[in-house]
Formats: sequence, structure tokens, C-alpha cells
Amino acid sequence: MKTARKILLYLVLIFIAATVTYNFWPEQKLPSGSKIDFLLVEKSKRTMKAYQGAEPLKTYQISLGDNPIGHKVFEGDEKTPEGVYRINDRNPNSGYHKNLGVSYPNQADREKAKLLGKSPGGDIKIHGLPNGATGMINKLHRFTNWTNGCIAVTNSEVDELYEAVIPNAKIEIRP
Repeated sequence: MKTARKILLYLVLIFIAATVTYNFWPEQKLPSGSKIDFLLVEKSKRTMKAYQGAEPLKTYQISLGDNPIGHKVFEGDEKTPEGVYRINDRNPNSGYHKNLGVSYPNQADREKAKLLGKSPGGDIKIHGLPNGATGMINKLHRFTNWTNGCIAVTNSEVDELYEAVIPNAKIEIRP
């Protein structure tokens, strides 16, 4: 019985060490002077690729809305929209570190929500982690979809995106 407890204890310690290492291991940085003009989000893969022209620069692991399957239709559905939008805003003082605004809803989104008698919502962002809760969370946020429909990355990742994404950059969000 003591051997089984020791093995279990070692496995727990290995798991904790691996989790801490993963969470704080430095990520690849964008090349210096990058100017991102296109972002491609693939919701099913939970990735966002950053491009400068036709050249892929970096792939980010992301978290999405709590209800990630399907296109956002109305406010409160917890879905991340799908389609082609623009990065139309920047907020250095967000409640989620920093953010980049996504131009959702477009005209088609507003019309679809109106047919349902609902508001399409808005305030879709690429953002970091909630202010005051980032210390131990860091990359661990990637293990679940937790936003209200936004695209979440780590704070250091949103910092580099905030600097590198050009105004009015295109963002395509695929299922």
C-alpha cells in the first residue's frame, strides 16, 4: 500500500511540475518590426494565425466564448462570431489587460438578430486575461472556453498584438 501511495504522490508532483513548466515556459515572440494585416481564427482548432502579407508570422492558442460552436446570432448567446471583420478599435485600459476591437456586428449580423427580435450584441474583442487574476492563470486559460464571445490570449500575447496589428486589419473567423 505504501508503494502505491508513493507512486501516486510522485505522479501528482510530476503533474504539478509539468503544469507550472507549461504555464511559464516562454512563448515564441513575433519577429521584431512585424506589421500584422490579417488574422485567421479557426475556432475548431482554437488557433489564431497572424500574417504579414502572405507570410504567417505566429500561431496563437486561444480561448473562445463559452458556447463556441456556431456563429454568434444575438447578445448573450456566448458564441464567437464567424465571418470576415476588421480590427476597428484599441483599448489599452481594458478590464482584460488590453484589447483589440472586432467590427462585429456587420449589417448581415444585425439583420439576422432583428429577425429573431434580439440585439446582435457587440464588444467582441481580442483580449488578455481579467485584470487582477493573471498571476497563476497565464496559459492555463487555454484549457477552457470562458469568454462571452471574445477571443482570449495571454497578456504578453495581447501586448505584442496590440503593437503589431495595423489599424483596420482584416480578421477572418472560421468555424
